[in-house]
Amino acid sequence: MGEAERGDAAPRVHISYWCSNGHETRPSFAEEPGMVLPETWDCPRCGFPAGQDKDNPPAPPKVEPYKTHLAYVKERRSDADGAAILDEALSTLRQRGLIQ
Repeated sequence: MGEAERGDAAPRVHISYWCSNGHETRPSFAEEPGMVLPETWDCPRCGFPAGQDKDNPPAPPKVEPYKTHLAYVKERRSDADGAAILDEALSTLRQRGLIQ
């Protein structure tokens, strides 16, 4: 198939993006009046964000380690708060005769 069957191809513009690992990505965009290019582009090699400034690429995203439910609770409560809540729960269970 040639252009006669598909129609004319839109004019294209190629923009270079660089990630913090130094990878270059050159996606192409249809050239049109008032076009706005994305500031960042995901690097297809490493997945980091890439920017148009080769000397100052965007920083890689900070990866938060997996936290357990207990870790989140400990962020919100002090040990004294936890002890008070535990004592209250145990007292309630003792009053109901569920534990001794």
